[in-house]
Amino acid sequence: MTVPGHDIEPAGYAEMLAELKARVRATRFRAARAANTEVLRLYWSVGRDILDRQRSAGWGSKVVTSLAADLQREFPDQRGWSRSNLLYMRRAAETWPTEDEFVHHVGGRLPWRHVTVLLDRVDTRDERDWYAARAAEDGWSRAVLEHQIKADLRRAVGAAPTNFTVALETPDSELAQQLVKDPYVFEHLALVERVAERDVEQALMDRLQDTMLELGRGMAFVGRQVRLSVPDDASDRVDEFFVDLLFFHVEQLRYVVVELKIGAFEPGHVGQLGTYVAIVDDQLRRPEIHAPTIGILLCTGKTGPTVRYALAGTRAPIAVADYQGLPEDARGVLPSAAELEAVIEDELDHGH
Repeated sequence: MTVPGHDIEPAGYAEMLAELKARVRATRFRAARAANTEVLRLYWSVGRDILDRQRSAGWGSKVVTSLAADLQREFPDQRGWSRSNLLYMRRAAETWPTEDEFVHHVGGRLPWRHVTVLLDRVDTRDERDWYAARAAEDGWSRAVLEHQIKADLRRAVGAAPTNFTVALETPDSELAQQLVKDPYVFEHLALVERVAERDVEQALMDRLQDTMLELGRGMAFVGRQVRLSVPDDASDRVDEFFVDLLFFHVEQLRYVVVELKIGAFEPGHVGQLGTYVAIVDDQLRRPEIHAPTIGILLCTGKTGPTVRYALAGTRAPIAVADYQGLPEDARGVLPSAAELEAVIEDELDHGH
């Protein structure tokens, strides 16, 4: 890195740049941590109110559904007000009865999606506190937290008490990076929507990639944001397209294109996926040995996810509108629409 207009860096430039980068990261982290604590205080208080009303006034579960609908109508850009998330808030207030307990053990230390993992995967308050402390002290990402719970780490190392005095992790840890990017914090503060959307999209892409490899028997991962170049015969221009996820089924010898859209289904998405499928079929597929390319379009949508399928070699850009319409051999190796929709709903609701 050189100073614009100069060929040689001045003495001390690299050290100053490194120090400034560290200062920026530390400031971003402190701001995100403070904002995260306020978001979680809010969530706990909402859960406390719901719990108190249900206990004292006999409110039923339908009230939670009504609250979710009204809050989503009032705050359409915030994902935190789904019915499932309100129920998580209630469970958090039930697990940690006072705000001080909640903030001390969880709210001042972990992102909300870590909390939902603790509520879902761990049965007792003591265990939740133990895993919360270890996650904060060791800077675990959400994926690492889930893995350690699944591996029953507490039983393996013993349940020695923790004093909860260790400061939250450094700004470079995985947990800190997730906290800085947490969409719940972004949306609560009404920061730039594109930033949160991009992070949500990346999280969904991670989940979809794992799901395709786990549920799609014989599926091999080719790449993410795979570039496809198409020259324009009428000019020197070359059009470039980028496929979100590309897989290859090693038994059926066919490519599978996966395209993810954050938002509601639009007719234009159909043509885009059809174009990608056609290009892959034309440029990558070997017709003498490969089966026709398949495309899968996934849209998150505000009212629920939408899944559409495409099959190369058909007249319409997307000839298959549902899972059952695919060739029988393809249905046997692809995750169903219901399985893919469940992944999207799960990730958007609470980030598992």
